[in-house]
Amino acid sequence: MVQVTVELQRRFNDFGEDGGPAAKELAPKVAGFHEFVESKLWAGAPKIDVRHVAAAFMALKGLGGLLFVFGSFTGAVLLMFYLIAATPLLHDFCHYNFGEPQYFVVLQEFLQGLSLFGALLFFVGMKNSINRRLPKKKTLKPKSA
Repeated sequence: MVQVTVELQRRFNDFGEDGGPAAKELAPKVAGFHEFVESKLWAGAPKIDVRHVAAAFMALKGLGGLLFVFGSFTGAVLLMFYLIAATPLLHDFCHYNFGEPQYFVVLQEFLQGLSLFGALLFFVGMKNSINRRLPKKKTLKPKSA
């Protein structure tokens, strides 16, 4: 159980030419998603390259995290896009049985991603409400002598 958590933490290290460990972990999940989309569209959906998905996740997480540290609205939105795309793919607890120990680890990480998304929604809402509540500065008229 601890090994699964350590592997999830090292997911995006060593990208390399083949996409690294992230691409190897994402490959069956992206293939399943591709089959789902293809079954719904009744046509040949474009093939999804796993290396591009891993690179996009790394870019969204890295750039969004960096901008979010400096209090940027854009950083929060990028992190929200990352969580919307990555959480169901990476933490798919539906394919495990309830009694398995791995089920609880994956469910906990899914719920953690969901709570992070909620915290980012709260941040975006507070950012918007602060901008609306600030009063506009009134220009003082010079007094006539």
